Amino acid sequence: MKRSLHLLLLSLGLTPAFAADIPGGGISADNLSRHVRVLASAEFEGRAPATPGEEKTVAYVVDELKKAGVQPGGEQGGWTQAVPLVRAQVEGPVTATLKIGGASQALSNGDDLVLQSLNPVDRVGIVDAPLVFVGYGITAPERGWDDYKGADLKGKVAVVLVNDPDFEADSPGAFDGSAVTYYGRWTYKYEELARQGAAGVLIVHETAPAAYGWATVRASGLSPVFDIPRDDAATYHTLLRGWMQRELAVSLFERAGLDFEVEKRRAQTSAFAPVALGDATLSASFAVKRDQVVTRNVIGRLAGAEQPDETVIYSAHWDAFGIGEPDASGDVVRHGAVDNATGVAAVIELARVFAAGPRPQRTLLFMALTAEEKGLQGATYYAANPLAPLEKTAAVLNIEMLSPDGPNRDIASWGNGRVSLEGDLKRVAEAHGRTYSPDPNLEAGFFYRADHFAFARAGVPAITVGAGLDRVDGGEASGKALRDAYFARCYHQPCDAWTLSWEAGGQAQDVALLYALGRDIADGRAWPRWLNGSEFKTVRERSETERK
Repeated sequence: MKRSLHLLLLSLGLTPAFAADIPGGGISADNLSRHVRVLASAEFEGRAPATPGEEKTVAYVVDELKKAGVQPGGEQGGWTQAVPLVRAQVEGPVTATLKIGGASQALSNGDDLVLQSLNPVDRVGIVDAPLVFVGYGITAPERGWDDYKGADLKGKVAVVLVNDPDFEADSPGAFDGSAVTYYGRWTYKYEELARQGAAGVLIVHETAPAAYGWATVRASGLSPVFDIPRDDAATYHTLLRGWMQRELAVSLFERAGLDFEVEKRRAQTSAFAPVALGDATLSASFAVKRDQVVTRNVIGRLAGAEQPDETVIYSAHWDAFGIGEPDASGDVVRHGAVDNATGVAAVIELARVFAAGPRPQRTLLFMALTAEEKGLQGATYYAANPLAPLEKTAAVLNIEMLSPDGPNRDIASWGNGRVSLEGDLKRVAEAHGRTYSPDPNLEAGFFYRADHFAFARAGVPAITVGAGLDRVDGGEASGKALRDAYFARCYHQPCDAWTLSWEAGGQAQDVALLYALGRDIADGRAWPRWLNGSEFKTVRERSETERK
């Protein structure tokens, strides 16, 4: 009888041990699908922070955590942690004009470029600012790299490439080959060019090195932008920031007497120095509506039985991109089903099964974090204002973008984290008849694009877990095709929605592995650690005595 049950479960793509080992009847695919269906419904308006969609989202997650049986883990005995943010939205028309060689070209915001500002002004006005190409815009003394060479960028708009110099280079160089470093992220480009004193930044969009198409840039770029309140916002942010289409960049370089591809190859060498784009100038004008808002992290807590002062965190971001422009079907809601209602559903389901079983030795926190899509703001705020000591937070298991396409043989993590949790995930997966796949797309820089990164910067061992690509039905080729289609068509778009074809069986398998991994850490005495070569190892070691 046991063998028949074993074979039946295997035929369904389930690991036999899970049925017996997970309390509360195990991880429910029906529950996961139901949570996604609700959170990604039009009623929730795309779950943008500081909108009516947030109110509905927070209320739903709190209600479900209550039903799950965990306790409030937020501020002052409540379920939430307030996250104050500055919100900036372009208001009204945007005018932008490129002048070069005596000719003027009117640029369309959203089509030729997208423009924003987080500088503390109510109007951006730039008149005939010279355009300067700064390569990849990187200053990295530890890698022997300086793209600026002392150039004076005051009053100028920098044109910069996305990703790292190694991305399209013939062989690996100073930037880890095709695996993007933090220097390749658009957030770094903006921060560094503010430090360099530039008036503005335009990142050249190319689909492969950015890892998403222009539709994603447009959707994000035309949405409000958020930041933590800063006394130094005027110097921390350039007056103007945004992206430009590759076609516009190629044309601009050509009119300046330069070849875009030649200049890109030059930028892949440490000898690169900034170059003026002929006599090209940019003028731009638009109003900015700025206000301060308060958004919220939602936190449930299950107190540890033996070491309640030690913590393991399960997290996922609840926010998506709200209401946007209509797609071909007329849908204006960017539902955020895969990204990341699947993660929130997993956190709620994990809270339910843990609360139904024996109390873990360490405390568990179940977090639905805000404003990840706005620069990891909710996670960053929590890391700066923790509700449990970070030095005694054993691990953060962040969950992103589980698959709606059925079971996979493997499970994956994002980026090359150089953290023992990657080995732990591999061990747990293999113990349950599955495999672990390191991130197959390191050049996309996902390590720096998920909430675990905010915890990592604070020294806490952290990992983001997502779906693998080796589908039970179709193998890796099928999984890669589905992934590529999603990023091409639906990432941050209205078609990232729950449908009747949603198949949550694979999600249930992945969440079961996350249960096993979290249970091992919560019931153990070991402390996950950063490995040699990790930039976060030294930060963690500073608090080593707190974990003795």
